[in-house]
Amino acid sequence: MKKLIILFSCLFIFSCNQKNKQEKPVSTTEGKEIAINYAEGFTITDFGDYKIINVSSPWPKAEKKLTYLLAEKNAEIPKDVNYDQKVTIPVEKMVVTSTTHIPSLESLGVENTLVGFPNLDYISSEKTRKLINEGKIQELGENESINTEVLLNVEPDVVIGFSVESGNKTFQTIQKSGIPVIYNGDWTEAAPLGKAEWIKFFGAFYGKEKLAEKIFTEIESEYTSAKKLAENAQKKPSVLSGAMYKDVWYLPNGKSWQAQFIQDANATYLYRETDGNGSLSLAFESVLAKAQQADYWIAPGAFTSYEAMKNASEHYSKFKAFQEKEIYSYAGVTGETGGVLFYELAPNRPDFVLKDLIKIFHPELLENYQFAFFKPLD
Repeated sequence: MKKLIILFSCLFIFSCNQKNKQEKPVSTTEGKEIAINYAEGFTITDFGDYKIINVSSPWPKAEKKLTYLLAEKNAEIPKDVNYDQKVTIPVEKMVVTSTTHIPSLESLGVENTLVGFPNLDYISSEKTRKLINEGKIQELGENESINTEVLLNVEPDVVIGFSVESGNKTFQTIQKSGIPVIYNGDWTEAAPLGKAEWIKFFGAFYGKEKLAEKIFTEIESEYTSAKKLAENAQKKPSVLSGAMYKDVWYLPNGKSWQAQFIQDANATYLYRETDGNGSLSLAFESVLAKAQQADYWIAPGAFTSYEAMKNASEHYSKFKAFQEKEIYSYAGVTGETGGVLFYELAPNRPDFVLKDLIKIFHPELLENYQFAFFKPLD
Protein backbone atom coordinates (compact mmCIF):
# COMPACT_ATOMS: atom_id res chain seq x y z
CA MET A 1 0.00 0.00 0.00
CA LYS A 2 2.82 2.37 0.89
CA LYS A 3 4.46 1.74 -2.48
CA LEU A 4 1.16 2.37 -4.28
CA ILE A 5 0.69 5.70 -2.49
CA ILE A 6 4.21 6.76 -3.47
CA LEU A 7 3.60 5.65 -7.06
CA PHE A 8 0.33 7.58 -7.37
CA SER A 9 1.96 10.62 -5.77
CA CYS A 10 4.77 10.57 -8.33
CA LEU A 11 2.27 10.18 -11.18
CA PHE A 12 0.23 13.11 -9.83
CA ILE A 13 3.29 15.35 -9.57
CA PHE A 14 4.45 14.36 -13.06
CA SER A 15 0.97 15.02 -14.43
CA CYS A 16 0.89 18.46 -12.79
CA ASN A 17 4.33 19.30 -14.16
CA GLN A 18 3.26 18.31 -17.66
CA LYS A 19 0.08 20.37 -17.29
CA ASN A 20 2.10 23.37 -16.08
CA LYS A 21 4.42 23.07 -19.09
CA GLN A 22 1.44 23.05 -21.45
CA GLU A 23 -0.37 25.93 -19.75
CA LYS A 24 2.71 28.12 -19.23
CA PRO A 25 2.05 31.54 -20.82
CA VAL A 26 3.87 32.21 -24.08
CA SER A 27 5.71 35.17 -22.55
CA THR A 28 6.22 36.44 -19.06
CA THR A 29 3.82 39.16 -17.89
CA GLU A 30 6.48 40.72 -15.69
CA GLY A 31 8.99 42.75 -17.63
CA LYS A 32 12.18 44.49 -16.64
CA GLU A 33 11.97 48.26 -16.46
CA ILE A 34 14.85 49.96 -18.28
CA ALA A 35 16.36 52.66 -16.07
CA ILE A 36 15.33 56.15 -17.21
CA ASN A 37 16.74 58.69 -14.76
CA TYR A 38 16.23 62.13 -16.33
CA ALA A 39 13.75 61.92 -19.21
CA GLU A 40 10.11 62.28 -18.19
CA GLY A 41 8.48 61.55 -21.52
CA PHE A 42 8.97 57.81 -22.01
CA THR A 43 9.49 54.43 -20.36
CA ILE A 44 10.75 51.10 -21.70
CA THR A 45 9.81 47.69 -20.32
CA ASP A 46 11.73 44.66 -21.61
CA PHE A 47 9.90 41.30 -21.72
CA GLY A 48 12.70 39.39 -23.47
CA ASP A 49 11.52 38.86 -27.03
CA TYR A 50 9.38 41.97 -27.01
CA LYS A 51 9.41 45.44 -25.43
CA ILE A 52 6.81 48.02 -24.53
CA ILE A 53 7.58 51.73 -24.94
CA ASN A 54 5.18 54.21 -23.38
CA VAL A 55 5.49 57.80 -24.62
CA SER A 56 3.66 60.05 -22.18
CA SER A 57 4.52 63.39 -23.80
CA PRO A 58 4.57 63.00 -27.60
CA TRP A 59 3.65 66.70 -27.76
CA PRO A 60 2.92 69.40 -25.16
CA LYS A 61 -0.28 68.86 -23.16
CA ALA A 62 -0.89 65.43 -24.69
CA GLU A 63 -4.09 63.99 -23.20
CA LYS A 64 -3.01 60.35 -23.26
CA LYS A 65 0.15 58.32 -23.50
CA LEU A 66 0.99 56.29 -26.60
CA THR A 67 1.97 52.65 -26.26
CA TYR A 68 4.28 50.95 -28.72
CA LEU A 69 5.02 47.24 -29.04
CA LEU A 70 8.50 46.33 -30.31
CA ALA A 71 8.59 42.61 -31.01
CA GLU A 72 11.04 40.16 -32.53
CA LYS A 73 9.78 38.25 -35.56
CA ASN A 74 8.91 35.02 -33.75
CA ALA A 75 7.82 36.56 -30.45
CA GLU A 76 4.53 35.28 -29.07
CA ILE A 77 2.69 38.20 -27.51
CA PRO A 78 0.16 37.67 -24.69
CA LYS A 79 -3.40 38.42 -25.76
CA ASP A 80 -3.88 41.06 -23.07
CA VAL A 81 -1.11 43.33 -24.39
CA ASN A 82 -2.64 46.55 -25.75
CA TYR A 83 -0.72 48.93 -27.99
CA ASP A 84 -1.16 51.73 -30.52
CA GLN A 85 1.50 50.60 -33.01
CA LYS A 86 3.64 47.49 -33.47
CA VAL A 87 7.18 47.39 -34.88
CA THR A 88 9.20 44.30 -35.78
CA ILE A 89 12.71 44.50 -34.33
CA PRO A 90 15.58 44.80 -34.90
CA VAL A 91 14.68 47.51 -37.42
CA GLU A 92 16.42 47.24 -40.78
CA LYS A 93 15.05 50.35 -42.53
CA MET A 94 14.01 53.53 -40.73
CA VAL A 95 12.76 57.02 -41.58
CA VAL A 96 13.28 59.81 -39.04
CA THR A 97 11.86 63.32 -39.26
CA SER A 98 14.03 65.50 -37.00
CA THR A 99 17.75 66.22 -37.22
CA THR A 100 17.91 65.56 -33.45
CA HIS A 101 17.34 61.88 -34.28
CA ILE A 102 20.45 61.64 -36.47
CA PRO A 103 23.13 61.70 -33.70
CA SER A 104 21.45 58.81 -31.85
CA LEU A 105 21.54 56.65 -34.98
CA GLU A 106 25.20 57.51 -35.57
CA SER A 107 26.21 56.91 -31.96
CA LEU A 108 24.57 53.48 -32.09
CA GLY A 109 26.29 52.73 -35.40
CA VAL A 110 23.03 52.22 -37.31
CA GLU A 111 22.97 55.31 -39.53
CA ASN A 112 23.08 52.97 -42.56
CA THR A 113 19.49 51.92 -41.75
CA LEU A 114 18.25 55.46 -42.46
CA VAL A 115 16.47 55.41 -45.82
CA GLY A 116 14.56 58.70 -45.87
CA PHE A 117 14.34 62.16 -44.30
CA PRO A 118 12.29 65.32 -44.95
CA ASN A 119 14.48 68.19 -46.22
CA LEU A 120 17.94 66.64 -46.37
CA ASP A 121 19.66 70.04 -46.41
CA TYR A 122 18.98 70.42 -42.70
CA ILE A 123 21.33 67.53 -41.87
CA SER A 124 24.83 68.69 -40.88
CA SER A 125 26.64 65.51 -39.84
CA GLU A 126 29.43 64.59 -42.24
CA LYS A 127 28.84 60.87 -41.71
CA THR A 128 25.17 61.03 -42.69
CA ARG A 129 25.80 63.57 -45.43
CA LYS A 130 28.15 61.01 -47.04
CA LEU A 131 25.25 58.55 -47.17
CA ILE A 132 23.04 61.26 -48.68
CA ASN A 133 25.63 62.06 -51.35
CA GLU A 134 25.83 58.35 -52.18
CA GLY A 135 22.07 58.32 -52.80
CA LYS A 136 21.31 55.99 -49.89
CA ILE A 137 18.88 58.36 -48.14
CA GLN A 138 15.87 59.69 -50.03
CA GLU A 139 14.49 63.23 -49.90
CA LEU A 140 10.95 63.14 -48.51
CA GLY A 141 9.92 66.78 -48.90
CA GLU A 142 8.74 68.88 -45.96
CA ASN A 143 8.02 67.49 -42.50
CA GLU A 144 4.39 68.67 -42.43
CA SER A 145 3.72 67.36 -45.96
CA ILE A 146 5.95 64.32 -46.42
CA ASN A 147 5.93 62.86 -49.93
CA THR A 148 4.13 59.64 -49.05
CA GLU A 149 4.69 58.13 -52.52
CA VAL A 150 8.47 58.32 -52.13
CA LEU A 151 8.23 57.12 -48.53
CA LEU A 152 6.21 54.05 -49.54
CA ASN A 153 8.76 53.26 -52.25
CA VAL A 154 11.64 53.06 -49.74
CA GLU A 155 9.53 50.66 -47.61
CA PRO A 156 10.71 51.61 -44.10
CA ASP A 157 9.97 49.30 -41.19
CA VAL A 158 9.05 52.34 -39.10
CA VAL A 159 8.77 56.13 -39.25
CA ILE A 160 9.95 58.06 -36.18
CA GLY A 161 7.89 61.23 -36.15
CA PHE A 162 7.30 64.24 -33.97
CA SER A 163 4.44 66.69 -33.75
CA VAL A 164 3.58 69.92 -31.97
CA GLU A 165 0.01 68.67 -31.53
CA SER A 166 -2.19 65.66 -32.27
CA GLY A 167 -3.82 64.97 -35.60
CA ASN A 168 -0.94 65.01 -38.09
CA LYS A 169 -2.73 64.02 -41.30
CA THR A 170 0.46 62.95 -43.10
CA PHE A 171 1.34 60.50 -40.35
CA GLN A 172 -2.23 59.17 -40.33
CA THR A 173 -1.94 58.48 -44.06
CA ILE A 174 1.36 56.66 -43.56
CA GLN A 175 -0.12 54.51 -40.80
CA LYS A 176 -3.10 53.57 -42.98
CA SER A 177 -0.63 52.24 -45.55
CA GLY A 178 0.62 49.74 -42.96
CA ILE A 179 3.83 51.50 -41.91
CA PRO A 180 3.93 52.21 -38.16
CA VAL A 181 4.57 55.80 -37.07
CA ILE A 182 6.17 56.20 -33.65
CA TYR A 183 6.13 59.62 -31.98
CA ASN A 184 9.38 60.77 -30.38
CA GLY A 185 8.97 63.48 -27.74
CA ASP A 186 12.63 64.24 -26.97
CA TRP A 187 12.07 67.91 -27.78
CA THR A 188 9.48 68.29 -24.99
CA GLU A 189 12.05 67.51 -22.27
CA ALA A 190 13.21 70.48 -20.15
CA ALA A 191 16.26 68.87 -18.52
CA PRO A 192 19.42 68.79 -20.70
CA LEU A 193 20.21 65.20 -19.70
CA GLY A 194 16.55 64.32 -20.21
CA LYS A 195 16.78 65.07 -23.92
CA ALA A 196 20.02 63.12 -24.26
CA GLU A 197 18.54 60.07 -22.54
CA TRP A 198 16.24 59.47 -25.51
CA ILE A 199 19.13 57.57 -27.09
CA LYS A 200 17.75 54.65 -25.04
CA PHE A 201 14.50 55.01 -27.00
CA PHE A 202 16.39 54.44 -30.26
CA GLY A 203 18.49 51.67 -28.75
CA ALA A 204 15.34 49.61 -28.16
CA PHE A 205 14.55 49.48 -31.90
CA TYR A 206 17.91 47.86 -32.65
CA GLY A 207 18.47 45.64 -29.64
CA LYS A 208 21.28 47.98 -28.58
CA GLU A 209 20.06 48.88 -25.10
CA LYS A 210 23.41 48.19 -23.45
CA LEU A 211 25.29 50.36 -25.94
CA ALA A 212 22.74 53.16 -25.51
CA GLU A 213 23.15 52.96 -21.74
CA LYS A 214 26.93 53.09 -22.07
CA ILE A 215 26.83 56.13 -24.35
CA PHE A 216 24.40 57.98 -22.13
CA THR A 217 26.40 57.21 -18.98
CA GLU A 218 29.48 58.76 -20.59
CA ILE A 219 27.52 61.90 -21.53
CA GLU A 220 26.06 62.09 -18.03
CA SER A 221 29.53 61.79 -16.48
CA GLU A 222 30.95 64.55 -18.71
CA TYR A 223 28.01 66.85 -17.96
CA THR A 224 28.16 66.26 -14.22
CA SER A 225 31.92 66.86 -14.13
CA ALA A 226 31.58 70.10 -16.10
CA LYS A 227 28.81 71.33 -13.82
CA LYS A 228 30.96 70.61 -10.79
CA LEU A 229 33.89 72.44 -12.39
CA ALA A 230 31.72 75.53 -12.93
CA GLU A 231 31.03 75.69 -9.19
CA ASN A 232 34.67 76.75 -8.71
CA ALA A 233 34.12 80.04 -10.56
CA GLN A 234 34.77 83.17 -8.52
CA LYS A 235 32.11 85.25 -10.27
CA LYS A 236 28.55 84.58 -11.38
CA PRO A 237 27.87 86.79 -14.41
CA SER A 238 24.42 87.91 -15.59
CA VAL A 239 23.16 86.58 -18.92
CA LEU A 240 20.67 87.68 -21.59
CA SER A 241 19.43 85.50 -24.45
CA GLY A 242 17.33 85.75 -27.59
CA ALA A 243 16.57 88.52 -30.08
CA MET A 244 13.73 90.46 -31.68
CA TYR A 245 11.43 89.41 -34.49
CA LYS A 246 9.01 92.07 -35.72
CA ASP A 247 9.45 94.19 -32.57
CA VAL A 248 8.85 91.24 -30.23
CA TRP A 249 11.77 89.87 -28.21
CA TYR A 250 11.73 86.09 -27.92
CA LEU A 251 13.83 84.51 -25.17
CA PRO A 252 13.88 81.31 -23.09
CA ASN A 253 11.56 80.90 -20.14
CA GLY A 254 13.01 80.37 -16.68
CA LYS A 255 12.32 76.62 -16.54
CA SER A 256 13.47 75.93 -20.08
CA TRP A 257 16.24 73.73 -21.41
CA GLN A 258 18.36 76.78 -22.26
CA ALA A 259 17.88 78.38 -18.84
CA GLN A 260 19.02 75.16 -17.15
CA PHE A 261 22.30 75.27 -19.07
CA ILE A 262 23.00 78.80 -17.87
CA GLN A 263 22.29 77.83 -14.28
CA ASP A 264 24.49 74.73 -14.49
CA ALA A 265 27.29 76.88 -15.95
CA ASN A 266 27.13 78.91 -12.73
CA ALA A 267 25.74 82.10 -14.27
CA THR A 268 22.59 84.11 -13.58
CA TYR A 269 19.94 84.05 -16.27
CA LEU A 270 18.05 87.31 -15.88
CA TYR A 271 14.68 85.67 -16.51
CA ARG A 272 15.28 82.64 -14.29
CA GLU A 273 12.24 83.47 -12.11
CA THR A 274 9.75 83.17 -14.97
CA ASP A 275 7.59 80.07 -15.04
CA GLY A 276 7.24 77.60 -17.92
CA ASN A 277 9.66 75.76 -20.18
CA GLY A 278 8.83 77.40 -23.49
CA SER A 279 9.68 80.91 -24.63
CA LEU A 280 8.80 84.43 -23.50
CA SER A 281 7.51 87.13 -25.84
CA LEU A 282 8.37 90.58 -24.55
CA ALA A 283 8.48 94.18 -25.71
CA PHE A 284 11.92 95.63 -26.42
CA GLU A 285 11.52 98.31 -23.75
CA SER A 286 10.88 95.65 -21.12
CA VAL A 287 14.03 93.72 -22.04
CA LEU A 288 16.15 96.85 -22.18
CA ALA A 289 15.05 97.92 -18.71
CA LYS A 290 15.92 94.54 -17.21
CA ALA A 291 18.92 93.36 -19.21
CA GLN A 292 20.75 96.41 -20.54
CA GLN A 293 23.66 95.78 -18.15
CA ALA A 294 23.85 92.00 -18.69
CA ASP A 295 27.47 90.77 -18.74
CA TYR A 296 26.88 88.27 -21.57
CA TRP A 297 24.38 87.77 -24.35
CA ILE A 298 24.02 84.31 -25.90
CA ALA A 299 22.04 82.91 -28.85
CA PRO A 300 20.94 86.21 -30.48
CA GLY A 301 18.79 84.54 -33.12
CA ALA A 302 20.43 83.95 -36.49
CA PHE A 303 22.92 86.81 -36.17
CA THR A 304 26.62 86.04 -36.56
CA SER A 305 28.04 89.59 -36.64
CA TYR A 306 27.65 92.88 -34.80
CA GLU A 307 27.19 94.71 -38.07
CA ALA A 308 24.23 92.51 -39.03
CA MET A 309 22.65 93.08 -35.64
CA LYS A 310 23.04 96.84 -35.85
CA ASN A 311 21.68 96.91 -39.40
CA ALA A 312 18.64 94.97 -38.22
CA SER A 313 18.00 97.28 -35.27
CA GLU A 314 19.89 100.19 -33.71
CA HIS A 315 18.30 99.16 -30.40
CA TYR A 316 20.74 96.25 -30.00
CA SER A 317 23.69 98.63 -29.63
CA LYS A 318 22.23 99.99 -26.39
CA PHE A 319 23.17 96.84 -24.48
CA LYS A 320 26.41 96.54 -22.52
CA ALA A 321 27.12 93.09 -23.98
CA PHE A 322 26.93 94.56 -27.49
CA GLN A 323 29.21 97.46 -26.60
CA GLU A 324 31.80 95.24 -24.90
CA LYS A 325 31.65 92.53 -27.58
CA GLU A 326 30.35 89.78 -25.29
CA ILE A 327 27.74 88.23 -27.57
CA TYR A 328 28.03 84.57 -28.58
CA SER A 329 26.06 82.67 -31.21
CA TYR A 330 25.78 79.08 -32.45
CA ALA A 331 24.29 80.17 -35.80
CA GLY A 332 27.69 80.26 -37.53
CA VAL A 333 28.53 76.56 -37.12
CA THR A 334 26.80 74.84 -40.05
CA GLY A 335 27.01 71.78 -42.24
CA GLU A 336 27.89 71.83 -45.94
CA THR A 337 24.28 72.56 -46.95
CA GLY A 338 23.63 75.21 -44.31
CA GLY A 339 22.07 73.18 -41.51
CA VAL A 340 22.88 74.57 -38.07
CA LEU A 341 24.84 71.95 -36.13
CA PHE A 342 23.48 73.12 -32.75
CA TYR A 343 19.91 72.18 -33.66
CA GLU A 344 21.02 68.69 -34.65
CA LEU A 345 23.63 67.73 -32.07
CA ALA A 346 23.12 69.92 -28.99
CA PRO A 347 20.10 68.01 -27.55
CA ASN A 348 22.12 64.80 -27.78
CA ARG A 349 25.35 66.25 -26.40
CA PRO A 350 24.40 68.62 -23.55
CA ASP A 351 27.92 68.20 -22.16
CA PHE A 352 29.26 70.06 -25.21
CA VAL A 353 26.76 72.90 -24.71
CA LEU A 354 27.58 73.21 -21.01
CA LYS A 355 31.33 73.31 -21.65
CA ASP A 356 30.81 75.97 -24.32
CA LEU A 357 28.95 78.16 -21.82
CA ILE A 358 31.52 77.60 -19.09
CA LYS A 359 34.21 78.64 -21.57
CA ILE A 360 32.23 81.84 -22.25
CA PHE A 361 31.32 82.74 -18.66
CA HIS A 362 34.43 81.39 -16.90
CA PRO A 363 37.21 81.10 -19.51
CA GLU A 364 39.85 80.54 -16.82
CA LEU A 365 38.28 77.15 -15.99
CA LEU A 366 38.64 75.72 -19.52
CA GLU A 367 41.67 77.46 -20.98
CA ASN A 368 42.44 74.92 -23.73
CA TYR A 369 38.83 74.04 -24.61
CA GLN A 370 37.64 74.56 -28.20
CA PHE A 371 34.01 75.59 -28.77
CA ALA A 372 31.69 72.96 -30.19
CA PHE A 373 28.77 75.25 -31.07
CA PHE A 374 29.10 78.82 -29.83
CA LYS A 375 31.39 81.46 -31.32
CA PRO A 376 31.90 85.14 -30.51
CA LEU A 377 30.16 87.37 -33.03
CA ASP A 378 32.32 88.82 -35.83
